[in-house]
Amino acid sequence: MRRAMWTYPWDVLDCGVPVVESDLRERAGLNAISIAASYHAGRFFQPRSPRRKAYFPEDGTIYFRPDPARWEGLPIRPLVAGLIEREGDVLAELAARRESGGLALHCWTVCLHNTRLGMAHPHACTRNAFGDPNYYSLCPSNAEVRRYATTLVADLTHRYRPDVVELETPGFMPFAHGYHHEKDGVGLLAEDDFLLSLCFCPACIASAAAAGIDAEAARRRARSWIADGAERAVPAARWPDFATRGPAVFDAWPEIAAFIAWRFRPVTTLVADIRAAAHAASKVHVIDVHGGWQTGSDLAALGRACDGIMLCVYGKGPEDIAADLALARAAIGPDRHLGAGLRVFYPEVPGPDTLRAQTQAARAAGADGINYYNYGLIPSARLDWVGGACRAIAG
Repeated sequence: MRRAMWTYPWDVLDCGVPVVESDLRERAGLNAISIAASYHAGRFFQPRSPRRKAYFPEDGTIYFRPDPARWEGLPIRPLVAGLIEREGDVLAELAARRESGGLALHCWTVCLHNTRLGMAHPHACTRNAFGDPNYYSLCPSNAEVRRYATTLVADLTHRYRPDVVELETPGFMPFAHGYHHEKDGVGLLAEDDFLLSLCFCPACIASAAAAGIDAEAARRRARSWIADGAERAVPAARWPDFATRGPAVFDAWPEIAAFIAWRFRPVTTLVADIRAAAHAASKVHVIDVHGGWQTGSDLAALGRACDGIMLCVYGKGPEDIAADLALARAAIGPDRHLGAGLRVFYPEVPGPDTLRAQTQAARAAGADGINYYNYGLIPSARLDWVGGACRAIAG
């Protein structure tokens, strides 16, 4: 069973590859590292870095050295993080160590969440029903974006041959996502956030129309609902069962129900294109969550388009973990990899017993692998919690 921990390149460079490998293998009982190969901006508290306690990564950069020939003539191109330019290609080092008995290598790859590229290429962003761009969210229907994402993974896998590429955000991002100084005085509900995430950019409208979908009618309906919500004195749910019913909540409005059903297509086909472009030796998994339909994720279709799903079940109890994984397994079938993502954050994981119970529940539910989040963000002592959890499922 593959057991990995999501890790940032700056953690490996700060602590040193031998220390990180020892921590993951000897203390945490893991046999793989999942290192970020492309990532977005943020502010990170680094509890045990010997160099810094706060880190602000560059926005929308990659953490490997690309092959310039693959990108020649493409309008959307990646930027190598200055950290890698200054301090070395840590991914190449991990790949070399794997060949001599080191940890298995996963590449955690952020696809379409990229504010730097969105600002540089606003025509490639998702746009809400009012035409406003979401600069942090590249659109999976846009041909230039699709070429960027497929080339990114092709370049990464052919140069470094990771065992697995884990795709984060290959679909439509939510409206709320932690953007710098987000403001909302209305009190947007989950249903409002979803409506604001629906993309009506020219590429989506044209692609939907080619499939026989009236995207303009859907856009008008979404505009009306968003505008009505903006006039509320206090939040009031239009669909109290939104979280539990899923897309069926829109069945009474065929124009928008059809559009929502269509938007699975660009995400699924993008993942299939990425799988086709990737090196055959590298598996391609999609990182997803329960309720991922809101980002255009159809688990059954994705199970056919790639090699597996990594389902994040952060903060959930054993029964909910088992239920979520059972639904995911039923969707993707018995032959696709199903991983479980667990987060070792306090207070959602108050102690080692909780993490052990979560891990055991995931294993008992048929998870083929487990990833823990995140090496550089947790105190050293919690590596021992992970180790105890892994020992509980050994054998």
